[in-house]
Amino acid sequence: MHPLTSVRWRTSSRSANGGQCVEIGQTADVVGIRDTKDRQGGVITVAPRAFDAFLAAAKDDRLS
Repeated sequence: MHPLTSVRWRTSSRSANGGQCVEIGQTADVVGIRDTKDRQGGVITVAPRAFDAFLAAAKDDRLS
């Protein structure tokens, strides 16, 4: 079974219902990221620490 099969997927509380966002699903070992417009498409998986670092960089405007 894929590690994200039974995970609860969610979008940001700041996202609108325009369908232009991603959603994440998390387990203790992996964070999955997928497009809300194509949920059956691919899933990008990263380690939780890497995802936390990405979020911190985005919040601090360090991604440009």
